[in-house]
Amino acid sequence: MPLTPEQHVTLHGFNNLTKTLSFNMYDICYTKTKEEREAYIEYIDEQYNADRLTHILRQVAEIIGAHVLNIAKQDYVPQGASVTMLVSEGPVVEVPTESYEESPGPLPDSVVIQLDKSHITVHTYPEYHPDEGISTFRADIDVSTCGEISPLKALNYLIHSFETDVMTIDYRVRGFTRDISGHKLFIDHEISSIQNYIPDEVQSLYDMIDVNVYQENIFHTKCKLKQFDLNNYLFGYTKDKLSPEEQADITKNLKWEMDEIFYGKNIAY
Repeated sequence: MPLTPEQHVTLHGFNNLTKTLSFNMYDICYTKTKEEREAYIEYIDEQYNADRLTHILRQVAEIIGAHVLNIAKQDYVPQGASVTMLVSEGPVVEVPTESYEESPGPLPDSVVIQLDKSHITVHTYPEYHPDEGISTFRADIDVSTCGEISPLKALNYLIHSFETDVMTIDYRVRGFTRDISGHKLFIDHEISSIQNYIPDEVQSLYDMIDVNVYQENIFHTKCKLKQFDLNNYLFGYTKDKLSPEEQADITKNLKWEMDEIFYGKNIAY
């Protein structure tokens, strides 16, 4: 049943639909030596430590109107961090009409909505290639909510919170809720693409493809940065320190890494 801001369905009890956003980002760097690699990992661990990640998740909770109930956070040895945040419903007011619109969320600004039985998590995974000098940092964020609005409203803020070369984004609506006549609703808002929740200025920076299963309310979008400046991928020096041959070889390896992550498979060049 399609819904518009003017057509609110009266539910039998609470909205039991579970809406889950999974946001995976990848930052790629060329680290030629062991010392460079260790320095990069140390930088990432400091830049995205448990305290910084907690701040990001608190902002996400604010955007979706959630009260934070509990926070568990951990910095790992030798690297990586995790934060898990349990949240409950925010102040209940009239349902905002923008909750039904496919549009980017704030950066950030409070969107007051109803939530229950919800959580937000983040885990980080720094790693490196054993031979090729490529280091990759991955962060996985999950925002799972029940209520009137999609966690996709937090996507815009998440994109701006990380330095991202490749993004994979999943959104799924699970379960069902009932109207007062007992009729099941398997989704309570229209959605055609996750891309509609990403601002135009961000979309212009990335190549994007969708893999959607509409009948199952499963949506998947992959994004890869278009422009490539080698200076943004060197740690501790600039490309003018390299010969043209070295620049070409490093650029090839970096783009290769991005392509494999983007397409989700090993590629032979």
